[in-house]
Amino acid sequence: MLCLAQTDPIERLWYNDEKSAKIQVYKAVDGKFYGKIVWLKEPIDPKTGKPKTDIEHPDEKLHSRPVLGLVNLWGFIYKPEGTWENGHIYDPKNGKEYKCVITKGDNNTLNVRGYIGITLIGRTDTWKRSAL
Repeated sequence: MLCLAQTDPIERLWYNDEKSAKIQVYKAVDGKFYGKIVWLKEPIDPKTGKPKTDIEHPDEKLHSRPVLGLVNLWGFIYKPEGTWENGHIYDPKNGKEYKCVITKGDNNTLNVRGYIGITLIGRTDTWKRSAL
């Protein structure tokens, strides 16, 4: 009999709100959840003709790191009430980091809320599940 490891419902491949990127969410050995950009609709920077890099990051030393492969979600802990909390999200489009909470919508959506300070001051994006 084949026994498959049970995965958390968040451990999937997700399109961001604009469908400009796919993020692979996974559980790391530390038991926390992370997300990595694994696909970009437009992976090439039109100004340079080269793969996009993290040019908006406030630390200039990181401007040369590729956006593709970038871990942009980290530190999420699953809570019994069905949320993933205590995490952070990084937006490479503006170089800003936010606190973040994720809640499950239906089987095919996640509600990703980035915020500053308290959750009331923030924005929620709906990510859609992607096929492989």
